[in-house]
Amino acid sequence: MISPSKSTQVIEPKARSIIFGHRGGWVFTPSDLARLGDPRSVGMALTRLSRKGIIRQLARGLYDYPIDHPSFGRIPPSADAVAKALAKRDAARLQPTGAYAANILGLSEQVPTRIVFLTDGGEGEQYTDTPGFCKSASTAEIAAHGYVLTPGRYVGAEELEDDGEPFEEKMPRLVAELQTQFAESDKLSHAIRDNLTKLGFR
Repeated sequence: MISPSKSTQVIEPKARSIIFGHRGGWVFTPSDLARLGDPRSVGMALTRLSRKGIIRQLARGLYDYPIDHPSFGRIPPSADAVAKALAKRDAARLQPTGAYAANILGLSEQVPTRIVFLTDGGEGEQYTDTPGFCKSASTAEIAAHGYVLTPGRYVGAEELEDDGEPFEEKMPRLVAELQTQFAESDKLSHAIRDNLTKLGFR
């Protein structure tokens, strides 16, 4: 029997090859790599690739192969790519609506500030409370809170998974990542100022 660590070592280069086979900006979930092995080993391989900076974890079970711009640094994924990845994972259908739909169809040049999709949410899917995200509160619970409808009073906090990384190793790594992000932010600010100066705005 192959141990999870050895399985991860086998899966990681295969996962990297699949990821590099896509263009930058690809948003995906572990299910896109399910053929490489069992879910736990695939998840561990993705965690390793994320720590190496090859991919970026956007949320639990959601990753992207980021685009690194020479002036603007690491570019956020498009909302459209994120929505399509989630729809594929949940076997749901998406339909753009509102200003975004009009923009896609060329009926409007308005750039939507908010992108909205209609979805069937997956056939047969049942609603369940999700800590930190959503909660179906009863009238008795709302009354107990004095009819205050602040979401945080009801949804609670998301349960965090233990990634197995010791705090003594994790904290220095996170601080280093934060310092790098600060540096990228400063670089971006300088690039924007330089471009504004070139355009005659000081």
